[in-house]
Amino acid sequence: METDEVIRPTPQQARATLAELERVQASTAALSATPWPRWFATVLTLYIAAIPPVYGGMTTSPQWLLPKPAWSIIMVLATAGYLALFAFATATWRKKTGVALRLDVLPKRATLPLAIGLPALLIGAVAAFRGTGQPAWLFAASGIGAAVSIAFHRAFVRLHRKTA
Repeated sequence: METDEVIRPTPQQARATLAELERVQASTAALSATPWPRWFATVLTLYIAAIPPVYGGMTTSPQWLLPKPAWSIIMVLATAGYLALFAFATATWRKKTGVALRLDVLPKRATLPLAIGLPALLIGAVAAFRGTGQPAWLFAASGIGAAVSIAFHRAFVRLHRKTA
C-alpha cells in the first residue's frame, strides 16, 4: 500500500529558500527600476521640448509661423513616432531582461511632482503665449521641460546604481 508521505524542509532549508526568494525579488525590482536606454531618454527629452512650440502653434490665433493644420500634422507625427519608439523600447527591454519597465518602483516624492508639474509647465506656457503673444514663454517651457527630463533620467540612473 502506497502512502502519501509529505517531505518537509528543515528550518535551515526553509530559511535558505526564503533568503533566495528575497534576493530574486530584489533583483527583479532592481531590473524593473532600470532607467530607459539613453537613446529613448533623448527621444523623450526632444519630444517634451517640442510640445510647447507645436501646441502653441496649434492653438494660437492668428497663425504663428506655420498654418494651424501644419502644426497639427507635426504634433500627430511626433506623437505617433514617440509612441512607436516607446513600444519598441518596452518590447526590447522586456525581451532583454524578462522584466517590464515600470514607473511604480520609483519614489512617489519624485514622480508625483513630475506628473503634475511637467504638464502644468507645458500647457501653462501655451496659455501664457496665447495671452501675451510672446513666444519666449514657449521656448522657456521647452528648455525647462528638457532640463527636467534630463534631471529625472539622471536621478533614475543614480537610484538604480544605489539598488544594484
